[in-house]
Amino acid sequence: MKQFRTTVIRAGLEALYFSGAHLLLRPIFAGVGAVFMLHHVGPARCDAFQPNRHLAVTPDFLRAMLTHLRDLDVDVVSMDEAHRRLTERNFTRRFACFTADDGYRDNRDYALPVMREFDAPLTVYVTSDFAEGCGRLWWVALERVIAAGSAIEAPIDGTMTRLDTSTAPAKQAAFNRMHGWLRSLPGEREMQAEISALCARHGIDESSIARELCMSWDELRTFAKDPLVTVGAHTVTHCNLAKQSETIASFELATSRARIEDALQRPARHLAYPYGDRLAAGQREFALARSIGFQTAVTTRPGMLFPESADHLTALQRVSLNGNFQDARLLPVLTSGAATAVWNGFRRIDAA
Repeated sequence: MKQFRTTVIRAGLEALYFSGAHLLLRPIFAGVGAVFMLHHVGPARCDAFQPNRHLAVTPDFLRAMLTHLRDLDVDVVSMDEAHRRLTERNFTRRFACFTADDGYRDNRDYALPVMREFDAPLTVYVTSDFAEGCGRLWWVALERVIAAGSAIEAPIDGTMTRLDTSTAPAKQAAFNRMHGWLRSLPGEREMQAEISALCARHGIDESSIARELCMSWDELRTFAKDPLVTVGAHTVTHCNLAKQSETIASFELATSRARIEDALQRPARHLAYPYGDRLAAGQREFALARSIGFQTAVTTRPGMLFPESADHLTALQRVSLNGNFQDARLLPVLTSGAATAVWNGFRRIDAA
């Protein structure tokens, strides 16, 4: 299903590009700006099995997008400035923000140097347990388990199931099935228990992944001093907030903000919801973010910014810079708002 979805999205992007429909839709759906979503930025990998490929773009692709925005005369601004323009309804110029989720070290090593070339701000949303070195990046652990062997076993839907992982296509199919099953489990505790058991059976040290991939507090303190950098919150544990009680969800939001502010001695005014889709962030989470005092909060729901986004500051849509679609020809499609408009059934705001 994931591969089918990727194929459909690529076909849609290509159709918009070759038909020129994005040029016709731009005046209606480009909006007043956009928040672009990143995760990893770094050199391309050559592995045949890369199930998390969609989360990584190269510095050259990021550079191409920034060059494209400069050619369009779009202001690249911080989330603080985006908040100001939205609340003051100052839309005399179109603007864009760049955001990166989780707090990966490659944001410092590869993304920030590119942003400096363009004097472009970057907001990085930090999961505080990842910065502590004790968080669990379960999607990376799952990739490593499957990459390491020719078969795995898991109690999918209560039945111990053996999955072939002997070839790259088989590994991808196994990852897709496991990923869907894990996200369908009732809560974070159940999902983490299954991942931990899987890692133990296959000799993968899941506890070391956060320290390997994510910036520590010491690194973040230096990183945050760069005038282009804003550090925002991404919860304590990177949990699906919608599956938590209101008490736990509030704790995740408030504590992540408090830990960042205490560690960095800087305000954490902005939030990204983990996963950020309809299954992970909805009206309750949007209200909690407001009540805790976040100025903005971003989802992973696709979309541009419009004047009416000012009424939904804790439910902002984003445009994913997806590693599966690193094609400079498609940049005008992404910035036109045509692709996200089609995805949303031509609704401008998706905040329900």
